[in-house]
Amino acid sequence: MNDQGSRDPQPPHIVILGGGFAGLNTACHLERLLRRRPEIKLTLVSKDNYSLFTPMLSEVAGGGIEPSHIVNPIRGTLKRTNFREGLVTTIDLANQVVETEHPQSHETSIMRYDRLVLALGSVTNYRGLPGVKESSFGLKTMADAQAIRDHVLSILEQAVLLDDRDERACLLTFVIAGGGFSGAELCGAIQAFIERALRLYPRLDMSEVRIVLAHPGPRLLPEVGPGLAEYARKELAKRGVEIRLNTRVQAATDHSVTLDSGEQILTHTLVWTAGTAPSPALKGIACDVDRRGAVAVDSYLAVPGWPGVFALGDCASIPDPRTGKPYPPTAQHAIREARVAAKNVAASLGVGTREPFVFDAIGQLAILGHRSAVAELKDWRFSGFLAFWMWRTVYWTKLPRVDRQIRVAVDWTMDLMFPPDTVQIGTGRLPTDEADHPAPDHHDHHDHHGLLPFEIVPASNTADASGGG
Repeated sequence: MNDQGSRDPQPPHIVILGGGFAGLNTACHLERLLRRRPEIKLTLVSKDNYSLFTPMLSEVAGGGIEPSHIVNPIRGTLKRTNFREGLVTTIDLANQVVETEHPQSHETSIMRYDRLVLALGSVTNYRGLPGVKESSFGLKTMADAQAIRDHVLSILEQAVLLDDRDERACLLTFVIAGGGFSGAELCGAIQAFIERALRLYPRLDMSEVRIVLAHPGPRLLPEVGPGLAEYARKELAKRGVEIRLNTRVQAATDHSVTLDSGEQILTHTLVWTAGTAPSPALKGIACDVDRRGAVAVDSYLAVPGWPGVFALGDCASIPDPRTGKPYPPTAQHAIREARVAAKNVAASLGVGTREPFVFDAIGQLAILGHRSAVAELKDWRFSGFLAFWMWRTVYWTKLPRVDRQIRVAVDWTMDLMFPPDTVQIGTGRLPTDEADHPAPDHHDHHDHHGLLPFEIVPASNTADASGGG
């Protein structure tokens, strides 16, 4: 164990936990603000050595962008900040100590801090529903997006081998839980990806593909106005997506999803986008948290009762001084919070003056596939191709590096000119020797296809598909 807490007294040490929009931007702003204070030490801790541009995750899952093109290497971004790859295991506010563990080597490290910035983000919240965590995909990380893309291609490859209509129907059914930005964007991306990919699978037809979007609220995209939400619903429904409003997923297995109506949908694909929770690293932290587990802060992003501790981003509950309600956990808020957090951290060390965080969202954009989107910018609302062009333009300009902008632009151009790439990157090593192949079990007629195991339930035992709303 490397114990830095036992060393001789050091100059002020600022530790930033989290390398997402909030944490990385805070570090960049602090480097600028403290350029005349080189003795102040800066350290950023993140479980990944890159920052992920999350607004484009659905495009990766839909095969439109190469995964590596929307990540930003942290070490290449920071100039004087020390970077540590690690998982946060303990945050001891009383003793001003943070303990981390390397994701691969499990080597532990203890750091003492003088100022602490909590920007640990959020994780997928499965709400304790039976089987959902074990049998679903999330959409929070690059690995999630890549896994969804590879899984969709695996499903198509397996469906080609089947002649039984019920077995094919089970394989070619996709369920997405959650109709917010992530769910609606992923739904549109998957539908468009499958439709284009089927040109390379002549034995399959789009009429066999079933995509179900289950949303617990009365309308899709609650983040935008009712008019745009209705446009999104009609646009997806026009492409054959089954929109189930006021519907919740209650349970899941590897081959089925159960809705709160009792209807069971036979499927091998459930993607869960129906909620997030603050990082589990915050569990048991000594400061006040809200009912979600987010750290409560004041308008200066400072943690009350703990001088020198600040929090922002998805893991913080930041009150809007005008309404008293917390700001939403979006990327555009996190980026602006980072500037204010850095200014207030610097002010606590005698550099500049602090300021409260006040911000009005510029707008919201959601892409729906097939060159269609919705956009809400202040009092202006757009839909269709114009909104799609706005979505790509806005997010393309916000990519953090010029080389990433060029790579993504090339991806989009290639996507216009050529069929989608149907190579499964993450399927692992294939058997190369007969001894690597397990002997077939002749009592199970599915095994010789190499398919995911599932059971076909007679139609009389399942609810009517039209009765799930």
